[in-house]
Formats: sequence, structure tokens, C-alpha cells
Amino acid sequence: MVEIRRRFRAMELITILNRCHRFRGFVYQHAHFSADKKSIEVAVRPRKGSAAVCSRCHLPAPGYDQLAERRFEFIPLWGFLVFLLYTMRRVNCRRCGIVAVEEVPWGDGKRTLTKAYMLFLARWARRLSWKETAEAFRTSWDKVFDAVEHVVTFGLEHRVLGQIDAIGVDEIQYAKGHKYLTLVYQIDLDVTRLLWVGRERTIESFPGFFTVIGDALHILDRFHIVAKMNKALDEIRAGESRRIASEGGVPVLKKSRWLLLKREENLKTEQRFRLRDLLRYNLKTVRAYLLKEAFQQLWDYNSPAWAGKFLDDWCRQVMRSRIEPMKNIARSLRQHRELILNYFRAQKLLSSGVVEGLNNKAKVTMRKSYGFRTFRCLELALYHSLGKLPEPESTHEFF
Repeated sequence: MVEIRRRFRAMELITILNRCHRFRGFVYQHAHFSADKKSIEVAVRPRKGSAAVCSRCHLPAPGYDQLAERRFEFIPLWGFLVFLLYTMRRVNCRRCGIVAVEEVPWGDGKRTLTKAYMLFLARWARRLSWKETAEAFRTSWDKVFDAVEHVVTFGLEHRVLGQIDAIGVDEIQYAKGHKYLTLVYQIDLDVTRLLWVGRERTIESFPGFFTVIGDALHILDRFHIVAKMNKALDEIRAGESRRIASEGGVPVLKKSRWLLLKREENLKTEQRFRLRDLLRYNLKTVRAYLLKEAFQQLWDYNSPAWAGKFLDDWCRQVMRSRIEPMKNIARSLRQHRELILNYFRAQKLLSSGVVEGLNNKAKVTMRKSYGFRTFRCLELALYHSLGKLPEPESTHEFF
């Protein structure tokens, strides 16, 4: 009776595996607990009459001999580690002219993890940090790395880019010492995803990228234009505030930073009254603020010609203002005039707000990692989280 029950339990486990993870040409022979009762071992054998497959040309080849039994780590079951035990065959492949180890459908090269387990770990590594994923499933950080690398490599090889209407390029700092990543995103209306990760922020970091993408219309980032202008205004305010304090004047600019940097529609009623009172003073800060607010009219234009005329007039007015930080902004805008007008040539359909949002997700991915020590780890994590890459097919969804 005891022996019948044992066979029945083993049969149930093998039945489940055959239902959710069956491989053509192979048979689950039997399942049992390991000697320490901490893991389940499932023996696998080739089906009678099935030929081994060469790992080089991926075609059947005659057998040569057998190697020692290998253990492939499978998805944990009910708190037990699960291993597939299989004796690898070698084949004498006449097409390749070599003796090679056979290819097994559940494995990937010399990795000891099964493809199903790597996909399982990689999906959890997208939700948790790699360290937490390793701890949750009683495995190592290196195995989680292998799993993510396997899934990302598959996704990059099988992704279909199709038509790309718009891309966004930006950079984020990933380590101390002015080390930056260059990130290229696809920001079409129907899809936003990471296309490419480049090391450093130089033109040499784009080898072949635009050869793949083709011709592109370069648009200067509107977000950063406004950010640079706000930074210049804040610099003027801080300098003038210090000057007034040193001369013993009335501190009219005290606590006025956000009054000047906020958009007018975002000001509260009390702040509106304070700003109105502040604008009565003949201060360099006030003049810079009025120039900044006047510049916002540029984004109301639809025609590149009229937008260019307004931009030229605004720059001339600023150059006569004797406000050096604002004059630096005007010089920069003149230098990048055509790139700014490309925003209107693209019919104002493109916004860098999506890029900034994706950058925030990229930074969260880096923080969640508890610090990747190599560029390769960081590259894999970003592709895995933001690339929306296709994943290997699975015979069953494991939760």
C-alpha cells in the first residue's frame, strides 16, 4: 500500500509537468526527494527512437557517447527546490564536422538554469530588486543576472522596431565622477520604450544608431529651454537679494523664489497679490521675470516663420537689457535657432515630457538595484524594465 501511494504521488507530479512543461522527444521518467529532503529531483530521459540535436546547426545528428549527469534548476514547487536530472549526449555532426554536446529544449548552452526558471526569475526581477528576487527564491544574485541577461538578449534579437515617428535623446548620471548614460527612447503616440543605451554622452557613443533609424529631425528640448531660463532668473534673484541685504535695503525679494519660478496659473491667490506688489519695483529681477514671461508667447505660434521673427525680436530686446545671465540665454537661443524652430516644423506634436518621465523610471530602476557595479548590469536592467522587449515563449504561465 505504501509503495502504491508513492507511485501515485510521483505520477501526479509528472502528470503536472507533462501538462505544463512537456518537451518533444523527452520523457519525465520519475520524481523523488533528494537525500536531504530539501529538493525534488525529476529524472529526464530521451524518448526511444528520438535523435539528439546538434547544438551548432540545430539539426538532428547521430549519437557519439554520453557525458555525466547534469542538474538543471527548475521553478521551485511548494517551497522545495526542483531539479531536472539528465545525462547529456554527444553527437557526431557531419555537417559541422565536430563532436558536440546535444541541444536540449529546456536549457541554454552551459547555463544550469532551465529556460522556464530564467523567465520566471526575470519577471520577478522586473518587480523587485535583483537582490530581493534572489533572496525570495533562495538562489544567488548571479543566477538572477543570468536570467535577466537571457531574457534581454532574446528580446533584443527578436524585437521588431517597425516605423519610428519620434525619438527622444537624453542623459542621466549613473555614477560619481561625471559618468553619464545616453538613453534613446521611442516616444510615438502609441508606444513609449527604451531603444538604446549608450555609454558616456559623446557623439562617439552613437555608433551606427542613426544608421539604423535613418534621417531624423532634431528638435531642441523645450523643457530644458524653460529650465535654463528659470535657472538664470533664480541666479539674478539670489545675486540681487544679496546686494540689497549688504546695502541695508528693504528685503523685498525675501521668500520670492517660487513666486517668480512658478507658472502664473499655478499661483495661489495670496501669491498673486505678493507678485503684483513685487512687480512694482524697478529691480533687475523684475525685468528678467518680465522677459521670461514674454518668451512664453513663442509657444503660441504655429508658423515657423512667425515663431522665428518673434524669437529674433526677443533676443534683440534681451541683448539690450544689460542683464548678463539673460543675455547668455539669448546667445544660446540664437546659436540653436533652427533646432528650436524644428519644434514648429513638427507641428508641435512632440514633447520632451515623456522623455523626462522615462528618465525618472530609469533612475528608479537604478536605485532599486542597490547599486550596479558594472555598465553591463545597468544596461540589462534598463532594457529589461523599459525596453518592452518580447519574451521567450513559455508552455505555461508560472505565478
